[in-house]
Amino acid sequence: MMAEFINGIAASNGVAIAKAYKLVDPDLSFEQVNVENVQAEEGRLEAAFSVAKTELEQIRDKAMQNMGTDEAEVFTAHIMVLEDPELIGGIKNAIETEKLNAEAALKNVTDMYIGMFEGMADDNPYMAERAADIRDVTKRVMAHLLGKELPNPALIQEEVVIVAKDMTPSDTAQLDRKYVKGFVTDLGGRTAHAAIMARTLEIPAIVGAVDATDKISAGDTLILNGLEGVTTINPSNEEIKVAQAKADKYAEQKSEWAKLKNEPSQSADGRKLIVGSNIGTPKDLAGVLASGSEGIGLYRTEFLYMDSAELPTEDDQFEAYKSVLEGMNGKPVTVRTMDIGGDKYLPYLPLPEEENPFMGYRAIRISLDRTDIFRTQLRALLRASVYGDLWIMFPMIATINEFRAAKKIFEEERTNLKQAGVAISDDIKLGIMIEIPAAAMLADRFAQEVDFFSIGTNDLIAYTMAADRGNEHVSYLYQPYNPSILRLIKQVIDAAHQYGKFVAMCGEMAGDQIAAPLLLGMGLDEFSMSSTSVLQTRALLRALDSKDMAKLAEKALNMDTNEEVESLVAASVKI
Repeated sequence: MMAEFINGIAASNGVAIAKAYKLVDPDLSFEQVNVENVQAEEGRLEAAFSVAKTELEQIRDKAMQNMGTDEAEVFTAHIMVLEDPELIGGIKNAIETEKLNAEAALKNVTDMYIGMFEGMADDNPYMAERAADIRDVTKRVMAHLLGKELPNPALIQEEVVIVAKDMTPSDTAQLDRKYVKGFVTDLGGRTAHAAIMARTLEIPAIVGAVDATDKISAGDTLILNGLEGVTTINPSNEEIKVAQAKADKYAEQKSEWAKLKNEPSQSADGRKLIVGSNIGTPKDLAGVLASGSEGIGLYRTEFLYMDSAELPTEDDQFEAYKSVLEGMNGKPVTVRTMDIGGDKYLPYLPLPEEENPFMGYRAIRISLDRTDIFRTQLRALLRASVYGDLWIMFPMIATINEFRAAKKIFEEERTNLKQAGVAISDDIKLGIMIEIPAAAMLADRFAQEVDFFSIGTNDLIAYTMAADRGNEHVSYLYQPYNPSILRLIKQVIDAAHQYGKFVAMCGEMAGDQIAAPLLLGMGLDEFSMSSTSVLQTRALLRALDSKDMAKLAEKALNMDTNEEVESLVAASVKI
């Protein structure tokens, strides 16, 4: 039988060869029927609840082992739902009085509870969480009633490649690198959270493969080529041999890059640069230190909020920030204030239903509205500032008034803490993410008020091109080398330097091997990326002359298309 090939977007480097594990929910539809044997139906229900409980206990124990007690708590809550006598009694009563089959009784009763809790969610965010718990547990019990198997990534015990429609942050959080060798998804792009997480985990990934879940069956042997974006289904022995050779060659290349761990980042002509890391939690610090990063260019603090069952306290946040600042031993750490909204939501902080949440109530807009949450975060950061070199940046800034309002709150909290006798660093830098075109166009004005810029290209490209990066129909418009994007970036860099300000880039474009030569030529000061790309990018930059790259960038700025720029760099630079 001939092997089949699926093309997608190469999202994380590497080559994996393993069996397919499909992370796809089964069809749980059923027919409502009346039953005569009520006892048999109740027996089926009890058996399904029992198996579901055993399964959740295993998942909870695995989560506790891999991720800690806090992350395992959600599964403890699910087990408590399964043990709720009122819920079980209600379902049994529906079987007995209405003569319903177990599936229908389960759905009717749990739908009633879910609706009730969701109706109270506006007044009590905990109720939304409770509704979500019941929904998840119902799906698990229903699967057992129907004889279907739910995927459990936390329980994987053999080497696999995950095949999924998409991967949520909670999916990727359950992955055990010992067994999960990579993943391929139907949806997504290089800047999706799943792709970024794959690079953090150092496993190959292919996204945007469109029909991978249709074409791949559970147990198929796969070659996942994250270098080229190709998945091979049921390859021949010869194809496996070739893939293994590619994997070995990539491993050798990584060994060469590793020799640069303690070398400085600079261009071939001696221009000093910073190549840093983007992180989500203090747990990512090990990868940062292993990569020889010269700083943290983006600490995504929203994961502190997403990994908690409630708003993290000031002390919780202080400890997280302190551990990262101490761990970096005086190297700069740029902390982005809470960037919730868009595709990142909190069950305990209900956000309004919006037609376009990416352009709605999110990031600094929430912080300036919910100043109680914002002030708590700023106080934690201020207290932690004495433990390292702290830079704070505000996300989604569109107007100068937004920056001024955020800075005013920061200054108020600094004054309050100082008056209370709390030690605070005198050298905290305040900056903004440039990710909205309006801010990029007004960069010369912002540069007179901020300490630094950090260009967030993931959103800057999406907003400039008016294209949702998660929408496969317009994913072709994610064009980091489009001259319109390059001109915006150059304008921001020039504005920063005109006023003696530092400019970084923390979007995934910073670690892009085609973009990096152009960014060097445009004068970027700091390149921040997934830790796994740090050494590769350092190696590339050390081989490039900044004056030659300035000439190359000038040519690129005067081209017409993304493709022309890509061809120009590929022909001019050995990558």
